[in-house]
Amino acid sequence: MEQKPFIDIDLFQRVDMRVGRIVAAEPFLEARKPSYKLTIDFGPLGLKRSSAAIRPWYDPEDLVGRLVVAVVNLPVRRVAGFPSEVLVLGAIQPDGRVILLQPDSEAALGSPIA
Repeated sequence: MEQKPFIDIDLFQRVDMRVGRIVAAEPFLEARKPSYKLTIDFGPLGLKRSSAAIRPWYDPEDLVGRLVVAVVNLPVRRVAGFPSEVLVLGAIQPDGRVILLQPDSEAALGSPIA
């Protein structure tokens, strides 16, 4: 993959990335790509929902309880009628696999990413 164009620090600082914990994961059968409907607890920000195209690589029982990093200040995006409120971040591998980003130790829910 090619590097994206440079942005200035002011634009980057407008992106609100936070730590959350997945509390529910259910198959999203209506989505075009194999996905889950995730419910994520962001502590003081509350529960948020997200569509995540990660079903080929994760089982629901492995997702529930897992910490993730997500962008929480994007507009709601409707995916097959489902309101996806946050964008869960992952590292896209050369073979297309997605590896979810997570803190390397416990972090308070809702912690901002610097």
